[in-house]
Amino acid sequence: MSTVKRQSKIRMVLVNTTHPGNIGGAARAIKNMGLTELYLVQPREYPAPRAVWRAAGARDILTNVKVVESLDEAIAGCGLVIGTSARERRIPWPLINPRECGEKIWGEAARHNVALLFGREDRGLTNAELQKCHYHVHIPSNPDYSSLNLATAVQVLAYEVRMASLQDENGVLPSMDEWDQPLATADELELFHHHLAETMAMLNFYDPDNPKQLLTRMRRLFNRTRMDKMEVSMLRGLLTAAGRTKETL
Repeated sequence: MSTVKRQSKIRMVLVNTTHPGNIGGAARAIKNMGLTELYLVQPREYPAPRAVWRAAGARDILTNVKVVESLDEAIAGCGLVIGTSARERRIPWPLINPRECGEKIWGEAARHNVALLFGREDRGLTNAELQKCHYHVHIPSNPDYSSLNLATAVQVLAYEVRMASLQDENGVLPSMDEWDQPLATADELELFHHHLAETMAMLNFYDPDNPKQLLTRMRRLFNRTRMDKMEVSMLRGLLTAAGRTKETL
């Protein structure tokens, strides 16, 4: 696959951005690193002149920006989703550093669409949004002044994707062609998790009124295994059979 084609499979997703200037700054950052796909999930103010002004020579990125109503819409069809996280979570999630993030994004973009999520300026991504991710990425900034501007965070991680692409040109990165089935996409996994929750509730294994952390831990388990399309299909078949068995008892 050509470099341009692979770049087009990498989505930089900004969720509920408050300041339009950060949208323009992010557009400029991704164009600097050869990327093209910018998704905005319910931005507070967009279109906006401040976004265009900050974009400078990257106004073509804004011209082609995708504005969507939900995160699920932004990551639909993606086989890899990584979310930026600045703090530790109650339930730890697989965590990677920026260098690993760039390598995973570039490597997997050869096979399917990938998405890198950036949250709100004041509070980042919610727990529910981060639970839709296979990995979390943390930028190890100065602990005495760790807050990063949104556009700066986009620049750091876009740079790592760029560096991974250059490594790939030099034959440093391993091939991603060994697996026999395509990995399940984010929307297919979301349908699976809904099916799993419904079946567990039907079997009285899960109480929707007292969920505790069961569903979160189930998401972490299955996201960590990186299921392929056939595996998701088999598991959903198993869930359907379990539901039918319950109905006949």
